[in-house]
Amino acid sequence: MAKLADLIWKNAELLRGAYKETEYRKVILPFTILRRLDCVLAPTRDAVLAKHESIKGKGFDLDKMLTPTSGFDFFNTSKFTLPGIVESPDDCRENLDQMLNGFSQNVRDIFEKLGFRATLDKLKEKDRLYLVLQRFAETDLSPANVTNHDMGQAFEELLRKFNDLSPAGEQYTPRDVIELMVTILFHGDDAAISVPGVVRTMYDCACGTGGMLSVADEHLRKFNDRATLKLFGQELEDESYAICKADMLIRGQDPANIALGDTLAVDKHPQESFDYMLSNPPYGVEWKPAQDAVEKEHSKGAAGRFAPGLPAIRDGQMLFNLHLLSKLQPVVAGKGGGRIGVVHNGSPLFTGDAGSGESEIRRHILEHDYLDCIVALPTDMFYNTNIATYLWFMSNRKPVERKGKVLLIDASGMSALMKKNLGKKRRELTVDCVDRIARAYAAYKPVDWKDDASGRVLKAKVLPRDHFFYRKVTIERPLRMRFQATEDAVAALQSDKAYAKLPSDQRIVLDLALANLDAAAVYLDAESFRAALHKAAAAAAKKAGLDGKQAKLATKTIELTRKALGVRDKNAKPTTNESGDVITDAELRDAEYVPLREDIAAYFTREVTPHWPDAWVNEDVKDKKDKATGVVGCEINFNREFYVYKPPRSRTDIQADIEAMEKRFMELLHGVSK
Repeated sequence: MAKLADLIWKNAELLRGAYKETEYRKVILPFTILRRLDCVLAPTRDAVLAKHESIKGKGFDLDKMLTPTSGFDFFNTSKFTLPGIVESPDDCRENLDQMLNGFSQNVRDIFEKLGFRATLDKLKEKDRLYLVLQRFAETDLSPANVTNHDMGQAFEELLRKFNDLSPAGEQYTPRDVIELMVTILFHGDDAAISVPGVVRTMYDCACGTGGMLSVADEHLRKFNDRATLKLFGQELEDESYAICKADMLIRGQDPANIALGDTLAVDKHPQESFDYMLSNPPYGVEWKPAQDAVEKEHSKGAAGRFAPGLPAIRDGQMLFNLHLLSKLQPVVAGKGGGRIGVVHNGSPLFTGDAGSGESEIRRHILEHDYLDCIVALPTDMFYNTNIATYLWFMSNRKPVERKGKVLLIDASGMSALMKKNLGKKRRELTVDCVDRIARAYAAYKPVDWKDDASGRVLKAKVLPRDHFFYRKVTIERPLRMRFQATEDAVAALQSDKAYAKLPSDQRIVLDLALANLDAAAVYLDAESFRAALHKAAAAAAKKAGLDGKQAKLATKTIELTRKALGVRDKNAKPTTNESGDVITDAELRDAEYVPLREDIAAYFTREVTPHWPDAWVNEDVKDKKDKATGVVGCEINFNREFYVYKPPRSRTDIQADIEAMEKRFMELLHGVSK
């Protein structure tokens, strides 16, 4: 409700000079909340005061005794109202304190987290308190004048205005994006949620100020005004938590369902599971503050939330995915189950090599057939970032026809330029855009649509889940070295620490052998070099009068000499150890990413052998889970799936452009010379 929001926003004019523009929210938001609660409680205020007077001092639980009288999940036992406080200008600060103290604990908690008392002190210091108080007291926010729906929208609009001014809005999700998410999330449930009196639950594990929860609630009410969507959330930041809790109060939700704390460290709704979940967790934020708790959960295996794997410490997005999956309503006898919609940047699609925490999490999601759809959004959709974003939709109750499949929707070409930028948000999803994307999801089939008039493009693909899997197969190639007992190579060997650790008799024999070895001889294979070294050692030992045992070079000595006197040479034969096994060259070691559905041997013959005939697959490198050759990896590459080859321009076209530019340049030059 933009007009109401603008009316409230005008109160910020009183703060000019006393507050920075980015600090207006510290005044406007809590006063808006206070005035709304004041108006909401007005009809039952006298009854609550009378009830409180009758039970005061008797040890009763005030929440249980007074909420039925107030008609809400909160109450106030103070005699003060904002209009009443305005009548006593000299005592307004003290009277405001009494009014705040009269609220039930769930409301006091909101104002405490907003730091409202400190704000009141600053307003008094700057001689603005009475003026602001008077302005809000004149603003009618009663339910008779402003419905919960209108108040929620006005509150959301205020939040948007403040988030435009503050970096705190970085994770604020625009309404058009949420509308698309909610539309897809509720798809297919029309019959279930249209039943009068139906109750469903929704959860946001990083709820911020509650925008996603609020839009979902409004969406369901438009579809069925007799349905109830119980909203739950958890938020780390104090102010956002307080605002979300206040928004829940304003909308008639139970504020106790909004918890404060780090979701990754502690699940504040441990016994709950949910029908629907929406979230926009932070991008690229370290999970180090929760590291101990996360690793402890991981160590529990299947009993913990993070069993499949842990991503790199620099980005915890995938941990939120695992947490949400752990909160899905279980499927019992074919009924129940839940659905998830979550916003990510591109990182969770492909970050991490095979076997990494990120890849293992994607593998877990796909192997359990949780992933339903991913939608690629246009850039410039969010207020404080213009990066590419993706909507992930997951479920443990996919319809039979969708099982084993994943729908990818490229909606990066589905948007309209806004008339006025809002921060970095330059584009928006129109109603038509949302409708077309939602229809593509509902159809669950390939789409290749373009509207020449608007230039909008929508593409979709349905792929089997194993399409995203591959095996990282280790490819080995032989070490090829030539050997020569040059003066420099022998000196390097004798200065090596490993040489100094050899038994003294081995050093003596080796020195004699090297001295007796032809320094000009070049050996292109390890076998002939070892044979020459043994022969030289035997001859030198015999000349020195050493017995056969003393004259023999140990395997350790031979290998040390081989490494010291060897030089890489691609023309040499494959190097072997004394057992005759070919030694791999670590510098030439490589990996091939073989699609999971393809035979490794056939792939190797086609893709590797023509280039490296001497290569082979290292079959000792196996996957930890299925024990087969190669480590299983998983990635979802949108660019590859929707890539369209565009041939380069012809030489004729390029030449024509150059000639045209040359002609234009000469014309300009001729004009200057006149």
